[in-house]
Amino acid sequence: MRSPLRATIALALFLPCTAWAQVPPDDTPHGQVAVGAGVAPRYDGSDERRVIPFLLGDVRYRGVTLELRGLRARVDLASDPRLSIGPVLGARLNRDDVDGPVGLLPTIGTAVEAGGYVGYRFGGDALGQGALSTELTVVHDVAGVHDGLSATASLGYAAVRTRDTFVALDVQASWADRDYTRTYFGIGPADAARSGLAAYRPGGGFRDIGAGLTAGHYLDRHWGVIGRLGATYLVGDAADSPVTEQGSRWQPLAGLTLSYRF
Repeated sequence: MRSPLRATIALALFLPCTAWAQVPPDDTPHGQVAVGAGVAPRYDGSDERRVIPFLLGDVRYRGVTLELRGLRARVDLASDPRLSIGPVLGARLNRDDVDGPVGLLPTIGTAVEAGGYVGYRFGGDALGQGALSTELTVVHDVAGVHDGLSATASLGYAAVRTRDTFVALDVQASWADRDYTRTYFGIGPADAARSGLAAYRPGGGFRDIGAGLTAGHYLDRHWGVIGRLGATYLVGDAADSPVTEQGSRWQPLAGLTLSYRF
């Protein structure tokens, strides 16, 4: 995954919406967009880093919210402010132009992943401070690249939430089936001979665990900054892969954006 855009998906996936200075009527489009830069692993299991573009957005209109997270988009169809549910569509870009033995493995094309998500928020005051949020996202490759299924469960806590400032903590765990894991972490006999890496045939199971901190502050009615620090740790068959052994189980992510709300 030499392309930075795939890492943008992971970087932005758990960013919460900021608190609005004031909530307009729901028959008027309102929301936020944020653009900046981040740092992420060069590919899954890599110990190399690169600068990536960082984009996210939330636009709400007539009870429906469109959320953009890098190359992943989803729609929240729930009118209940505590419940979120809807479809998800995104891209997982190719892995190519990689240095070292991993670069001698077959390239991986761009996968298109479709599915859905559901989340629920517990507690919190009128602005959401003190709320505990749970979420589950399940997607499947519909482009025939890895033909796999993956799921991510997350738990978030809104430690600070005012009209212009927020600080949120989150933890997450991801699971993937064997089709996904063998595509990104497996090595066939012929590929092992060509790359010098050991042949490896992983199965499905938990892929990683992680945690992160996201903070934002609006300087005035429209303009602000949002930043994130986080990391995931590969576990199970993904962690034991020779691909990961060439790099690192730790997959740190960081980003900083300029945000505009309307």
